[in-house]
Amino acid sequence: MTATSDFDRVRLTSAPRVRSLRLGELKITYVPDGLALCKPRGWLPAATDADWAANRDHLDDRGLLPAAVGGLLVELGDRALLIDTGFGPESYPDDPANPYLAEIYGGEMLDGLRRLGREPGQIEAVAITHLHSDHLGWAWNVESGADAPPFAHATHFLAAPEWEGRDLAAANGATEERLATFGTRVRMVEDGEEIFPGVRASFSIGHTVGHVTYTITGGGRRLIAFGDAMHAPIQVTHPEWGCGIDHDPAGATEYRRRLVEEMSRPDTIGFGNHFADVVFGRAERRPDGRYTWVPVA
Repeated sequence: MTATSDFDRVRLTSAPRVRSLRLGELKITYVPDGLALCKPRGWLPAATDADWAANRDHLDDRGLLPAAVGGLLVELGDRALLIDTGFGPESYPDDPANPYLAEIYGGEMLDGLRRLGREPGQIEAVAITHLHSDHLGWAWNVESGADAPPFAHATHFLAAPEWEGRDLAAANGATEERLATFGTRVRMVEDGEEIFPGVRASFSIGHTVGHVTYTITGGGRRLIAFGDAMHAPIQVTHPEWGCGIDHDPAGATEYRRRLVEEMSRPDTIGFGNHFADVVFGRAERRPDGRYTWVPVA
């Protein structure tokens, strides 16, 4: 069983809240957009009913796996970068034929940015981890009363393999019509390229054909914003539990194992975009050799 405190048990199944930390001169803030409720046996199909019974703290009262939906704001003085753009002002109820999701909704991000003192027009660039709709919602949706998406002015960074294979994303909501909304603003990044002061792209192919993580460095520490390389804190303990929609299950598992080791380093923090209300944390080694996700903000 994954060891958790009473406090963590609440946060493991709670909707996400705004949370911030600093890396030197960089301010890093998680900006929630909404919440997804995942069907655990479909979402992480390698985990059995017995596994979930042993890790019941990760499921809500309905037996669903809560997954935060949002983006990461990186600020350096007046400059700002946003990593992923949430789901946007949409919602989908349960479809019994869908083995993965029971519910998903978004729409909160722009108000959250404004409460943090950032108008969407002040975001100079958007860094996209991959082309799934829960990471792209505000890249193509238009706010009420506006005539263009809120980040239409901004550069949209993507890995070349992801953009070149964008036809594969249609099954996850990123249709050709939607992608065309920001396609002229796409700039393809190289593995290891710095896209913003202290922020470097790193290819982590597995969940999709061109999935990217972003490593943010400052003040002698680093934060790995790992996108959908992992979807839930329980995968830190069980990196062999892959997501049911991973494009390359073997490649995704190999990367997760390396990622957990990296996040156990004392100078390294992880950012799990879907990690309920424990999005910032570290991997702490347990006596049995496995790891536990420990929140740090």
